[in-house]
Amino acid sequence: MPKVLIIDDDELICETLVKVFNRMGYDIFYQLTLKDGLEQIFADNIDIVFLDVSLPDGNGLQAIKSIKKHPFAPEIIIITGNENIDGAELAIRSNAWDYISKTGSMKKFKFALDRAFEYRKQKQAVQSKHTVKRDLIIGESPLILSCIDKVSKAAVNDIPVLISGETGTGKELFSRMIHINSKRSHAGFIVVDCAALPEYLVESTLFGHVKGAFTGADSSKAGLMEMADKGTLFLDEVGELPLNIQKKFLRALQEKQFRPVGGQNEIKSDFRLISATHRDIGAMVKENKFREDFYFRIFSMNIHLPPLKDRKDDIKLIVQNHLSNNKNFSKENLCSVSDEFLRELQIYDWPGNVRELITIIDLAQSEAGAGSILFPHHLPSHLRVFNIRNKFDNSTVRDMSEDFVSPAVQNIGNTLKFKDYIEKMKCEYLRVLLSNVQGNIQHACKRSGLSKSQLYRLMQQYDLKNN
Repeated sequence: MPKVLIIDDDELICETLVKVFNRMGYDIFYQLTLKDGLEQIFADNIDIVFLDVSLPDGNGLQAIKSIKKHPFAPEIIIITGNENIDGAELAIRSNAWDYISKTGSMKKFKFALDRAFEYRKQKQAVQSKHTVKRDLIIGESPLILSCIDKVSKAAVNDIPVLISGETGTGKELFSRMIHINSKRSHAGFIVVDCAALPEYLVESTLFGHVKGAFTGADSSKAGLMEMADKGTLFLDEVGELPLNIQKKFLRALQEKQFRPVGGQNEIKSDFRLISATHRDIGAMVKENKFREDFYFRIFSMNIHLPPLKDRKDDIKLIVQNHLSNNKNFSKENLCSVSDEFLRELQIYDWPGNVRELITIIDLAQSEAGAGSILFPHHLPSHLRVFNIRNKFDNSTVRDMSEDFVSPAVQNIGNTLKFKDYIEKMKCEYLRVLLSNVQGNIQHACKRSGLSKSQLYRLMQQYDLKNN
């Protein structure tokens, strides 16, 4: 029986929906707080969630991101007593199924539930049919599994795909995975490095040239587009492509045919297009730094790869996989890792993402020697320094939080308005902050994240002295 969860602090609404949905053949539960609702979602296989916006312990819209981290995330229907266009927009952008006002008819609730469940059944049927080869991609975190799910969808069609993400997140690996799992896997995967493509070579590199087309063209040469026929053309770092080169690309991408430099006849090439970038192409279009028509040509589906700092649970798997398959060491001389080594890797922020992690592992192995156990001492100094600073800052925050005594929270609804309570909390926070740093403004700014002008303004507002 399909499972439906209602998260709403209005028990009358919950009980009403339970009666209606039970008659429709659904297994219904309800929770009155966001905390209890989230706990049930992650403890049970819920299919559909009706989620209120205003809950006593949080905002339902802000919880969507947490719910989506579930490997089998339920479909989310937002319900609210106050219709708000910004809230509706945020719900849709967060990939919620629907946004319904509580003042709407019960018929609308029933229709939304049935449609959401029908969509969920179709989605699960498609996922079960298309299991992908993913040897190149290591990780089991919800964020990376979501990306792999999108790969499975992209692999069964030929629509253009734009893969975005920070440098080092594995954009080319994901592009290859789409190619490997597609009907074009028997043909070539041709990489165009857009960042390294000089303007004077763009036409001959992409379209090829005939013998004698220009000085030095001693023989005819096929271009990358022709080489990608029946396969995949991968535009790496497409955001670095100058505007004038984008224009030259556009017609060839639209028509899938082109004329080699110096040639008389056009050549056709049936290729699948995948692009990748670490830049925000949408923002570049608004700033006139990227052609809008070219953007629409390369983008039909987007796969955004998460940074490593957002999926640190995958670090251990990546390390173990790399050590097991490192071709620079024989199997008899593979290194093993200590628990302390892995803990240090978990603390670091990984600005260079997976690519940096692999480099660090190789450096540590080189430092330790074949067959050694890797300890934190084998890590580069910049990583260890970052971790020491991180540990120091966190311990300082913990020390400060132990000294901080918030205003009494019992019965505050009878004594203080919400706004007054928040103001009281701010004042108490600043008082403890200044006491901990013994009045040192520079240290207070570093701990709090406030600028000097902000801190002085708040001290004046709450009549706090710098003793």
